[in-house]
Order: sequence, then C-alpha cells, then structure tokens
Amino acid sequence: MIKNLFGLTLEQLQSEMQSIGQKKFRAGQIAAWIYQRGVHSFDGMNDLSKELRARLSEMYSIEPARLITQLNSPSTTKFLLELNGARVECVLMRHDYGNSVCISSQVGCAMGCAFCASTLNGCQRNLTAVEMLAQVVFINDRLRAESQKVDSIVVMGTGEPLQNFDNLIGFLKMIHEPYTLGMSYRRIVVSTCGIVPNIDRLAASDIPITLSISLHAPTDELRSQLMPINRTFDIKTVVEAGGRYADRTGRRVTYEYILIDGVNDSTEHARQLATLLKNQLANVNLIPINPVEGKSFRRPSKERIKDFVTVLESRGLGSTVRKEFGAEIDAACGQLRNRDLSAKVMK
Repeated sequence: MIKNLFGLTLEQLQSEMQSIGQKKFRAGQIAAWIYQRGVHSFDGMNDLSKELRARLSEMYSIEPARLITQLNSPSTTKFLLELNGARVECVLMRHDYGNSVCISSQVGCAMGCAFCASTLNGCQRNLTAVEMLAQVVFINDRLRAESQKVDSIVVMGTGEPLQNFDNLIGFLKMIHEPYTLGMSYRRIVVSTCGIVPNIDRLAASDIPITLSISLHAPTDELRSQLMPINRTFDIKTVVEAGGRYADRTGRRVTYEYILIDGVNDSTEHARQLATLLKNQLANVNLIPINPVEGKSFRRPSKERIKDFVTVLESRGLGSTVRKEFGAEIDAACGQLRNRDLSAKVMK
C-alpha cells in the first residue's frame, strides 16, 4: 500500500528511510522538499539519486491539501481546501507588516454562536494536526512564488480550537519545528470561545502563544443569547481563566468583541466591558461584524464604533479596531464552505 509522507515528523521520516535501507539524513532532505520548498513529487528532489527517487515513487506519495476554489480581494484570499475528503476554509491576509494566515481547527463548528456562519451546519469532525499544518503549508507554497512567506498564524477559522486540544498542541509543536516552517510561538494566536479547563491546560503546556478569548458581550444575559457556551462557562469564570493564563505565561490576553449594531455596541456596554476587564493584563480587539447570509446582524456606524473606543480608552483599557479584511468576498468564517455545501445539495 502506498504511504503518504506529508505530515510525518522528521523522526517518522527517519524511521521510514531506515526501513528501506537508507541513511537517516535522507529524511531531512525529504522534509525540506515537502515543507520548505513545496515540492510534492519525488522527481523534483534533485539531491536524491534517480534510483532512490524511482523507489520512493513506487512506495510513497506526498498528498498535501487540494484547492477546491478561492476568492480574492486586494488584501485577502480565501481558500476552500479538501483535506482527506473534508472541505475547510483558510484565509491569507496581507498586512503592511507581513502575511497572516487564519486556519480552521474543525470541519464545521458545534458552538452555536448566533452571529457566526461556521456553526450553521454543525461540526463534522476535528481536524488532525497534519490537516492544520497542511493549510499553512499550502498558503506558504503560494507565497513562495512571490518570494514571500507566512509570517504569522491565527487559529481562528472554523471550529473551536480548544475542543480539539491534543491535535492543536500537535500542530503548534510541528509548525514550530525547524524542518517545517520554524514558526515562532510568539507569532501564533489561538482563539477560544472560553473552554475554561483547556485554557488552563494550554497555560500549563508552557507554549508561549497568544491567547485570544471571544467575549462579544459584557454581561451573562447578553452573552448567553449570543454564545450558548456561556451557559456552561459564564463571563466571570472565563475572565478568571484568562487572568490565570496571563499570570502563568506573562502574555497579554486579547479579548475579541464583535460589534453588532443595536445589540452590544452602546456606550453602556463599553462601560460594562471596561469594568469587567479592569486590572487584567489584557487588551480588546473590536471587530465590526461581517454580515452573514441568513443572519440579520449589521455592523455599527463609524461614529458608534468611535464612541465605544473612546469609553474603553477613558477607562484605561487598551483596544484596537480590527482592520476590515475581505468583506467583499464574504471572508467571515464558514461562508465559503456553506456555499459549497449548498451547491452540493442543489445538484
């Protein structure tokens, strides 16, 4: 049976090479071709002998992510990829300071947030560490053709990363390895809607990534309406976990707050949020909502956003308003996949 080498660790590749009578150093050569040079055919690995390349082609394959479709805007490209039969989204965002990639951690999402397209079709399954890696490698291969690379990663696409904890940790460790992309942990952000026990597990892992907690409301009543997870882990419990993470890691926690017109964007909401996060090692990332097909939520006016920021700053809470990426291509999580699923049903 042909074995896929994509996603194998260096140690696993070394074992494969030894099993066919090759020196261990061949594994390092093959890993560099796969992960760093984007070569997915043994014929292109020209530092291996012709005889070895022929033998490898008979015994192994290299199967990265497969592109289904993509949507483009000047600053953003959204990809729908196929990974072992599942279709998932990832996004390339081009900043002045580098290229950021937003990847998915699950096929769909079970969190049921009222404003999110990812959850409309539920959660099919977790993505493996290799499938998360494949999304980043796919985009890095595209950027290499432009003499660029992936500079940072956010695990903030479809799915709840901390529901897929073990695979998430496996991905973080593998993307950090020098034989893959050698990504600094400090250039990685992991988002969660507030799975408190796994926030503590992540802190205990001593992997110094940035934690981003999706809050989206300053009171339990409103947050429970928007995010069903709040009925399990309420705001006080989530913010306390964020405080423990900051204390353990020394890393400032980002609280994500989607601004929805007439729902959670008043100056009173801003005052409540500032009180909630007082004395926390934290900042707030304000996100004017991207309209989602089938949802009635709309983004606030620029004036209303400015008033919200003014209240936070007057109370000493640092905040940023996320630069808009890809609204014209429906870049909100889940929309491209949902469109693809709908097209399949219509056939």
